[in-house]
Amino acid sequence: MASHSLLGLGVLSLWALVLTIQPYQALGSSRGSLGLITGSGAVDAAPPSGLCAAAVLVHGYKCQEFNKECLVQMGNVNPRHETGEADGGYKSITISSLNPKEWGLAPHGLVPIMYSHVSHVILESATLNQDGMTWLLTSPDQSLALILADAGYDVWIANTRGTRFSRRHVRLDPSNPAFWNWTWDDLVSHDLPAAIDFVFKQTGQKTHYVGHSMGTLIALASFSEGKEIDKVRSAALLSPIAYLSHMTTALGDVAARAFAGEITTLFGLAEFNPRGAPVASFLKALCAYPGVDCFDLLSALTGNNCCLNASTVELFLKNEPQSTATKNMVHLAQTVRDGKLAKYDYGSADFNVEHYGEAKPPVYNLANIPHNFPLFLSYGGRDALSDPRDVATLLDSLKLHDIDKLSVQYIKDYAHADFIMGVSAKDLVYNQILTFFRRN
Repeated sequence: MASHSLLGLGVLSLWALVLTIQPYQALGSSRGSLGLITGSGAVDAAPPSGLCAAAVLVHGYKCQEFNKECLVQMGNVNPRHETGEADGGYKSITISSLNPKEWGLAPHGLVPIMYSHVSHVILESATLNQDGMTWLLTSPDQSLALILADAGYDVWIANTRGTRFSRRHVRLDPSNPAFWNWTWDDLVSHDLPAAIDFVFKQTGQKTHYVGHSMGTLIALASFSEGKEIDKVRSAALLSPIAYLSHMTTALGDVAARAFAGEITTLFGLAEFNPRGAPVASFLKALCAYPGVDCFDLLSALTGNNCCLNASTVELFLKNEPQSTATKNMVHLAQTVRDGKLAKYDYGSADFNVEHYGEAKPPVYNLANIPHNFPLFLSYGGRDALSDPRDVATLLDSLKLHDIDKLSVQYIKDYAHADFIMGVSAKDLVYNQILTFFRRN
């Protein structure tokens, strides 16, 4: 129960929207043990021309890169020793802004949307170890980002720290373990609020937010603490992740047990890089565990998706997963094991008191999300990561929400990846999101 399926969350860590140069290239079967895990240790370099040139401009959309102005405070600041100055300086939220073909850059009056894996819309997709590439692996008429742009929204795409487009810091290099001293708490407290504030300052308007998987966990936790929520119009949350007690993948179950021992590094590594030899060996060992079948990796992690195109899946496995902090994996394991949405547990009452002023990590109270804040939740009956039973727990925590501000959609045959890559997602899900945004 509590230890079901961390790796599923870890390996699907998509934070935001990134585009691929060849979004429709068919690369063969989607099946194969640990598809893209090579053990080379190399991190895929971001295209030198940036995300816009890689995946947006090629389709005729206007696009602009922002990757220097948005600095976020380094996490894990001990409040007892805080000096009042920003500690660190992650350039960890690289943001791309894309607009409808008929508009120029930064048109006046367009509503922004921000994606996180968001109209202005921010897109965030944070199923661990993924960047925003996933939002744009499908054809333009099936990509939520481009569908929203075609509908007249100003779409902003953010990438979380550690992924290939967000590996810069004002003083730390990714080879330094200190670069990886963070968990999703820091994305909640620093990165997402910084992205929302950045879009607000650039546009002068509140944004809509779209999150998938861990992008929903980060948003829910951040909104519950009032982080920049006054600059957000509404949020659409796909495959919402908050409570993780009922994940059903055997691979994830084994992985959660492996991380549940309160370790802070894996084989002495602060960076959990699925392409590196140590982590690749670790994952292959998990796949050899009795009852674990990694032959179809995506299904092993996400459930039996109903509606994926084989070439899109192959592109997905070519681009994902990517690096995250090993400490972040441990935090996710704690979330799975403990069955509650809480801050990182440092493993002893003394350490927790040092960081939080109390013996146990504080719990995120989702009931604190303003009851009149518009929310759209869409989840699937076959989702092995966002299990319907856990979604029910999430909905119970939102039971005081204004009834006309909470929209819930259930799709019986959908699993985790169908929401961002499914060939039927436009008709079943994205049209509903458009209606929701227009209403709010």
